[in-house]
Amino acid sequence: MKARDMNRDWIATARTLSEALPYLQRYTGAIVVIKLGGHAMGSDEAMETFARDVVLMSQVGVNPVIVHGGGPMINEMLEKLAIKSDFVNGKRVTDAATMEVVEMVLSGRVNKRIVQAINGQGGRAVGLSGKDAGMITCTPSSPDLGLVGEPDEINPAILHTMFEANIIPVIAPLGAGRTGETFNINGDTAAGAVAAALKADRLLLLTDIDGVRDASGQVVTELSADQIRQMTRDGIIAGGMIPKTETALAAIEGGVRAVVILDGRAPNATLLELYTEHGAGSLIRAT
Repeated sequence: MKARDMNRDWIATARTLSEALPYLQRYTGAIVVIKLGGHAMGSDEAMETFARDVVLMSQVGVNPVIVHGGGPMINEMLEKLAIKSDFVNGKRVTDAATMEVVEMVLSGRVNKRIVQAINGQGGRAVGLSGKDAGMITCTPSSPDLGLVGEPDEINPAILHTMFEANIIPVIAPLGAGRTGETFNINGDTAAGAVAAALKADRLLLLTDIDGVRDASGQVVTELSADQIRQMTRDGIIAGGMIPKTETALAAIEGGVRAVVILDGRAPNATLLELYTEHGAGSLIRAT
């Protein structure tokens, strides 16, 4: 590379950093909840990039909270252990034997992999589940699904304690029942409930798609809650996008300032959303 070409790169980098300043200032002290799932968890390279971005956010004053999924890893372990699953309307029935595997995979393998990745980039991450410190209390989501829970009460006190100590919480989507059961929670649902309890500035739902698409197939960069409802009634929002937009609406109703559905496969997706003018994915606000 010629020296003048290198200079152009350095100038472009400096300009990018300068343009990011207002956004860096805006999010200082903000709480940003990130749901990590899909291909963003699928490779060591993607995990390393994600971890570096989270550490950078923490270094510039953001309080990030990671809530993760782990469905493919659970399926893999159930197959290895020859545990057969039953399904009701396409949803897995979580019996006691399945729940043991779910907790082992989510709180063990998946959670600690994320913690290790963040710490490997110089961050201070601690893994926990919704069972810790009474953070998430659940009720059964359906009697047909067994130990699948819906968050009923969120106690975020432990998270505020971690913010004060500059620790990044990494949360496995498990909760406790009122009579001592362990419940498996949908990762998006858990993230939305935690974000609402924290009155987060942003909830970022990292997925395998680049946002909410309109009738012509184009990604809509910004939508209101009413637009989401109308697009759902019209059948434009359908399939797997419905639970994500439902999570977004519930989070906004619970006090989250805005929710962004974005492609977690894109490099530096969270940084692009928070620190650039154009953002990334689809931003959903109350109005």
